[in-house]
Amino acid sequence: MKLQVTVEGKTYEVEVEILEEDEGARPPGLGSYEPAALPAPIASPGSQFSGGGSWPEANGAKVCRSPITGLVIRVNVEPGQAVQANDLLLVLEAMKMENSVTARATATVKSVCVVPGDSVKVGQVVIEFD
Repeated sequence: MKLQVTVEGKTYEVEVEILEEDEGARPPGLGSYEPAALPAPIASPGSQFSGGGSWPEANGAKVCRSPITGLVIRVNVEPGQAVQANDLLLVLEAMKMENSVTARATATVKSVCVVPGDSVKVGQVVIEFD
């Protein structure tokens, strides 16, 4: 898995390898997930999380799940808003780094389940789509 990380204003592309696959450690509903290549340059500071393919579903609804445990510092979408692939949805802070969560595909925001200041866990639904 490749990620882009910004440290002190410099952006680095890093490759992360999962050494052991422990199915019990994965939050329920995430399944296997392979992110798409990240666009360059990054439009906003910090790491950027996005994925390819279709939106994962929860209870029949298309959703965006938090890729990390962190604090919501900015939400860039609202219900009814149309988004395109790679549009910035929200920004999470984890370990003093800003992490951008972007749209995987074209969709319309049905509901936003978090507000700035909320703590989120890995796999938590943060946005629902129509």
